[in-house]
Amino acid sequence: MTTDPHPWAAELGSLHAHLWARLSRGVHDRHAPARHPTLATVGTDGLPQARTVVLRAANAHTGTLHLYTDRQSAKVAELQANPLAALHVWDPSAHLQIRIEAQVAIQTGADVANTWARIPEPSRYAYSSTATPGRPIPEALAYTKTPDPASFALLCLTVRAIDALHLGPDHRRARFERADDWAGQWLVP
Repeated sequence: MTTDPHPWAAELGSLHAHLWARLSRGVHDRHAPARHPTLATVGTDGLPQARTVVLRAANAHTGTLHLYTDRQSAKVAELQANPLAALHVWDPSAHLQIRIEAQVAIQTGADVANTWARIPEPSRYAYSSTATPGRPIPEALAYTKTPDPASFALLCLTVRAIDALHLGPDHRRARFERADDWAGQWLVP
């Protein structure tokens, strides 16, 4: 008799807890699949946009996730026009796909000063007012970046729903929604 290698997928409660544990691990473990999820937004031209981001915080109690970005990036303009986004994580060792729907608030300036103060100096170069992300340049390295706290933004994702697909010996899929206090509902995979 073979034991299920993923017993957490058998019940809604344990599956929900496992999702958040995987997300939390992504914050602290640079090798965890949830460390680099894909963030999808709607472009200002109405087309879908997706990019890899770094998960900076995950709080199961509040149902929130945090990402950092350059305030001048296209994703900020996209989220200002439409503050809804999706986050996607594929965790191969758990055979688990996590899709998250979220409302996004953009925090800048004094609201993120304490966060900026904790960012290591070398990492601050990702947030620069001297080189706008996506701006055309004549050569691959024809830019300079100067760290600028005014260019730093924190994206606070308030999770509205999580869709989990576990591709184990028996495929299982569930949806958890904030509106029903994360009770969960099994779905056909």
